[in-house]
Amino acid sequence: MTTRTARPPAGTGPAARWWALGAIGLAMLAVGLDVTVLNVALPTVSTSLHASIGDLQWFADGYTLVMAAMLLPAGMLGDRYGRKRLLLAALVLFGAASAWCAFAGNPAWLIAARAALGLAAAFLTPLASAVFLVLFPQPAERTKAMAVLSSAMMLGLPLGPIVGGALLEHFWWGSVFLINVPLVVIGIVAVTLLVPESRGERAPRLDYVGVLASSAGLVGITYGVIEAGQHGWGATSSWLPLVAGLAMLTWLVFWERRMTRIGDPLIDLRLFASRGFTWGTVFTTMVSFAMFGLMFFLPLYYQSVQGSNTLDTGLKLLPMIGGLLVGASVAGRVKPTVGIVAIPAGGFALTAAALFVGATTSLHSGYGFTAIWLVVMGVGLGMSMTRTMTAALNALSADRAGVGSALIQAMRQVGGAIGIALLGSFANSGYRDRLTLPPLPPAVTDALRGSVATGVQVAAHLGIPGLFDAVRAAFVGAMDTTLVVCGGVTALAAVLAVLFLRPDRPAPTEPVIPADRLATGSVTGP
Repeated sequence: MTTRTARPPAGTGPAARWWALGAIGLAMLAVGLDVTVLNVALPTVSTSLHASIGDLQWFADGYTLVMAAMLLPAGMLGDRYGRKRLLLAALVLFGAASAWCAFAGNPAWLIAARAALGLAAAFLTPLASAVFLVLFPQPAERTKAMAVLSSAMMLGLPLGPIVGGALLEHFWWGSVFLINVPLVVIGIVAVTLLVPESRGERAPRLDYVGVLASSAGLVGITYGVIEAGQHGWGATSSWLPLVAGLAMLTWLVFWERRMTRIGDPLIDLRLFASRGFTWGTVFTTMVSFAMFGLMFFLPLYYQSVQGSNTLDTGLKLLPMIGGLLVGASVAGRVKPTVGIVAIPAGGFALTAAALFVGATTSLHSGYGFTAIWLVVMGVGLGMSMTRTMTAALNALSADRAGVGSALIQAMRQVGGAIGIALLGSFANSGYRDRLTLPPLPPAVTDALRGSVATGVQVAAHLGIPGLFDAVRAAFVGAMDTTLVVCGGVTALAAVLAVLFLRPDRPAPTEPVIPADRLATGSVTGP
């Protein structure tokens, strides 16, 4: 695997590059916010738009499915037509779709607007990483820059409930989407002025078959996982798209092997010859599995068990945000040649230890106990995500930065979706198994066993002695078991990092791009 190295693009001095990174970070923060901010607004949206349960599901799923379908094509199109150009177009679409969401007058319009948001996010996520590679070609700077970018990617998830809760306390539900607009405007101005245009030196031909197969495969898997979270893994609507999606992606591997031999594949399978790319991608997927699952359960625990409102729930996630910033800072300050194994492995170990401690939570545990293990977990995530993302991105050449970044993000997306669905169904089953109920009418029993949120409301309304605590204790027990699973996944990641995460052998580099080619080659000025 050869890697192109280049001088920083013309017109992008040290200060300008960091300001440009800040703009890209704002875009990533907006994307992260949009993933979780809707969760706190769903009850209000349901009432205001008279939305059905199916509508509520599609508010989230429309975004997820469109993003999954378009990630890999977005990266390839950026390599071909210019990353800055498409990044700006995606920012404009993201801002417009956010405003559309805010003023949608019925469920159908909101679903369509959320799909448009998913399309914009599918371009923003990989192209931001690809532009980052061009801005910071030197390993030392790249590690520090990745600490900033990975923090922005991760901070949006816990900040969503905080921002959403604060806005819903004072404004209507559409305000949770309008928060994206000023972030997007700042991003557009900064990207226009500070980010250089870049593209593959030789524009690749479009692999139409690969685009269709990858989109169909990722949509099939994502849709099947979503359905499994709603209806169980045995439902036809769950396993059939899962099997079809896996079959399509398996066939895609053979197709891309053929395309790699004749040129211009959608996915360059030679990337997986790099130890850093392969294991960096595996580790980011494993962490996404655990983190997305955790972010699904913590708000439920705070609201349904501890009785917090939406704003308090968001504020209670602040310790994890502080830990993320500290962990990313530690990883960014250590030289890239130092701690290649120790930093990510140590981060995974800290994350696993925190999750195992969190699994001892009881019905009467105070917030202080939760805050402590959330801080430790945040530090571990910040350390591990920064270094594993850097390892994966460092393996990408300038020509294939877009589609390579898209492949990493697609794996993260699938890992997160599987984490939510698998851990969600696992926790629901555990909740029902632990819930012991007195003789009650079947309709009441079904309501109590349906979900912890509904169960808490019904138990509080009935006023039967001991029932309210029984429902909450059943959920806490199920959550603890789920945290053990998340801890096991991250502990496995720590072991794998020690065994397999090694620096790639130094590869001969292609000539540095001459200054007189910056305006016409793979990197151009703004």
